[in-house]
Amino acid sequence: MTRLPEFSLIIFSFLLHFVWEFWQAPTYAGMAEMNHWDGIKLCTSATFGDVGFALTAFWITSAAARTRQWFRRPAAWQTVLFLGVGIALTVGFEYYYTGVSLRWTYSELMPLVPPFQTGLSPLLQWIFIPLAVLWFMRRQTPASAQQPKTDPL
Repeated sequence: MTRLPEFSLIIFSFLLHFVWEFWQAPTYAGMAEMNHWDGIKLCTSATFGDVGFALTAFWITSAAARTRQWFRRPAAWQTVLFLGVGIALTVGFEYYYTGVSLRWTYSELMPLVPPFQTGLSPLLQWIFIPLAVLWFMRRQTPASAQQPKTDPL
């Protein structure tokens, strides 16, 4: 199981997104005043969503690349697709939760990016964290590991 690329993706995504969620907490209204335990639960829940986005982006990129090992030597288009799926999911979910369901709102500290008024912090999160995850995934994979001739999705 630990040899599956998804395992590494889940571990690195969870750890990095978890830290980011806490760092960006002041950019969401009410987080600074929230009970400590409620804040931990909320950030953990958001992190699980981030991991789901990462898996979705990974699987879509894997399907397009026709291999789940694309992260070892990603072509530019694979990296762009991986980031693009994550960003698209982020923009869609942030729009829904801040503009439609009003589940959360941004504080005055959050710069907004047009056209959907998405927060800058979640957008930056979906650029920096996935790039770091891919970097860690490549480095934790043994150099001697051979890419299989066939890689069923």
